[in-house]
Amino acid sequence: MSLALTTAAPAEPNRVTFPDALDDLEHYTTVRRGDVTEFMYTSREALEAIRNGQEVPDGTQVILQDRRDDEVYRLFVMEKGAGWGDDYDEASRTGDWQFQWYWPDGSINTDEDTARCRSCHMAREDRGFMYTFNDARRFE
Repeated sequence: MSLALTTAAPAEPNRVTFPDALDDLEHYTTVRRGDVTEFMYTSREALEAIRNGQEVPDGTQVILQDRRDDEVYRLFVMEKGAGWGDDYDEASRTGDWQFQWYWPDGSINTDEDTARCRSCHMAREDRGFMYTFNDARRFE
């Protein structure tokens, strides 16, 4: 008898950086999932581009701040850079977006599988690879 053990793949090294300051970004929507509240942030320039039907500029970060019991638990950051999609094979590319999970202190959350994030976001190609694209488009 053999037992197959499955474990989550660790976070992969990539080009995503921890956000400098959320205060410089726009909080454009809040998503609630059970006991988790997700505050979504991005730049004013990204929101204007989305509203105007343009490409989100390189250098854009979209941040999901995962809050539990009114405390920041972790942050999910998707960041776009020129040519960053070339770091992946075509079958797992999300345009020029890359993804990373962080703990609030800025260290990478190695418990998360960022390849899984990419595979889910691939389904949103028609929405700039963002699950909150329509919220961003409606933000004033």
